[in-house]
Amino acid sequence: MVPGPLDQRTGGYLYDARMVRELRVRGWDVAVHELEGTFPPAPAPAPAPAPAPAPDATPEEPAAVRHLEAVLAALPGGALVLLDGLAMGGMPDPGPLSRHAHRLRLVSLVHHPLFLETGLSPERRELLGTREAAALRHCRGVVTTSAHTAREVEALGVPGSRVRVARPGTDPAPFSRGPDPGDPPVFLCVASVVPRKGQDVLVEALARLQARHAGPWVARLVGSLDRAPDFARQVEAQIRNQGLEERVQLVGEVPDAELEAHYDGASVFVLPSHHEGFGMVLTEALARGLPVVATRGGAIPETVSGGAARLVPSGDAEALAEALAEALAEALEKPLAAALAQPQVSPREAARRHAALLPDWTEAAAVLEGALREWAAPEAQPAHATFPPTWLALREPADHRSRAPELLEPLRTWMGMQPERRGHVVDLGSGTGSNLRFLAPRLARAG
Repeated sequence: MVPGPLDQRTGGYLYDARMVRELRVRGWDVAVHELEGTFPPAPAPAPAPAPAPAPDATPEEPAAVRHLEAVLAALPGGALVLLDGLAMGGMPDPGPLSRHAHRLRLVSLVHHPLFLETGLSPERRELLGTREAAALRHCRGVVTTSAHTAREVEALGVPGSRVRVARPGTDPAPFSRGPDPGDPPVFLCVASVVPRKGQDVLVEALARLQARHAGPWVARLVGSLDRAPDFARQVEAQIRNQGLEERVQLVGEVPDAELEAHYDGASVFVLPSHHEGFGMVLTEALARGLPVVATRGGAIPETVSGGAARLVPSGDAEALAEALAEALAEALEKPLAAALAQPQVSPREAARRHAALLPDWTEAAAVLEGALREWAAPEAQPAHATFPPTWLALREPADHRSRAPELLEPLRTWMGMQPERRGHVVDLGSGTGSNLRFLAPRLARAG
């Protein structure tokens, strides 16, 4: 299950689409559900204070929550469900995942935790962290794209025994030829123009580079301008204000053939991200033999290593400018004698050597397939459960029948008499949390 169309051109969606193809080649019957709504969903609006709502009334949930609920409800019991982390990480709890964890075999695919997105308010960051931790507890297991992200998932409370790492594969690609003779060196950045990718930091670094290096160079920023349009306009204005219009081009999203042409004509690949769960574009650049300048944000130091990249602290425009200046010096044509006199391996040669060691997609699919087979087994359970899911499913209807709704009104009255105290409802059972799912919306009216 993915938010919106599967054919979106980001690293996460490209990974998901490729894994769908690889699993189908291996004989899996894979149905893709493209979820409607905005992900991660915003919190449901608070109910209006007047007129007083009916005792069992609940605020209308966002479209994303309602559609995920409908899709999960339509699946047969025992179905194996692989949810992209963007589709499940921001879900409310209680919510669709808690309601269906006892009858479906839920597995999460986490590219990077949502609360680590750049530009979030402290309140939004805390909410997403809490929701993602709760959502992951309803899953039998979690697949991540890097060891770094696996550690972040474990920090959210998922036992390491329930986490698997399926690093993205890399397709073979021809080595980039670079700019045509007489053309200036080209810095290439391929990433959606959103705050986490740090294009604003890159433009600031390029402005500093221009102040120091009057020689020829250009930069091309390829990636969607529509995912964070306000930020894209900010970067465009920044380019203008820094007097970089002749050097820096915001290209936007391009088809595959045009993207390949950008890679082929590049001198240096740049990724100024604040955080990456893996960074597929980095391995794509390395596969083409491009030297890389990037940050140490998230998993990047694990994705590129061994001298194939210059890495700087994320958000540090000065350090990035210095690395770009060094890469520019390498990219400029040198006399043959000077090149032969250098004993160290050049960044371009290091990139080519690194490319030969990159895993392919069959390796990544094998890890994912093994994890799915393990967690599809009937004896596998959600991370928070201590009873077999078959037993929990049989018990659930009896739980519903045995509840005493007449106790709700005295409890609401008591909670309403405690205006200065914040109450906590604790479920000491060891099932799926159905008691809390029953009580939470009904007691919300009391507070």
